[in-house]
Amino acid sequence: MKVLDDIKNGLIVSCQALSDEPLHSPLIMAKMAKAAEMGGAVAIRANGFEDIKAIRREVKLPIIGLIKKNYEGYKPYITPTIEEVSAVVKAGADIVAIDATKLIKPGDISTKDLLREIKKLYPNILVMADISTYNEGIEAENLGFDIVSTTLSGYTDYSPKIDGPDFELIEKLSKVLKIPLIAEGRIWTPEEAIKALELGAYAVVVGTAITRPQEITKHFAESIRKAVKYAGTK
Repeated sequence: MKVLDDIKNGLIVSCQALSDEPLHSPLIMAKMAKAAEMGGAVAIRANGFEDIKAIRREVKLPIIGLIKKNYEGYKPYITPTIEEVSAVVKAGADIVAIDATKLIKPGDISTKDLLREIKKLYPNILVMADISTYNEGIEAENLGFDIVSTTLSGYTDYSPKIDGPDFELIEKLSKVLKIPLIAEGRIWTPEEAIKALELGAYAVVVGTAITRPQEITKHFAESIRKAVKYAGTK
């Protein structure tokens, strides 16, 4: 499929800003996506109906779309119901990313149930499984997902909490999956992105390190403070 061919061995840039962040605006995210396209990104990952629509007008790259929405009593929040899926498709995304963990989704439906409904309503849309563990990645392929991403490693109660990318998960899944594996999560440097590809990732998603200036500033500021504090103890 052309979309998958287009993203192979490339950098996918996640252009997202939450409602309480300074850059929260479809216009700003569209310009961020355009800048990413100019810089060599092969695709954009975007959150929200209006953001996806604005980005679709601005760039020609494939878009991985999602909608983050919290439902009381349920932990999954990445495109957790068919309502959000439909909005993502309507907005113009080429790929829909959903929570594909073992956690039950709003309406008490499973990942299997949601995927079945998506494939019935939108048979031509690619569906990406955002997973947090090795077993979830294997299950996602068995269920019929088109792509697996390590997005949620470290963000479920039962997945390992580590500071950097989950290279172990990337390597293990890349050796067994027959569908593309996308490396995502806490990738801060080009060297880490390259390592993910060397371990077998099909493509790499980088978000915070490129498109969230408050977090980039925090990363630099905290590193400097630690270095100054350490120097002062010598």
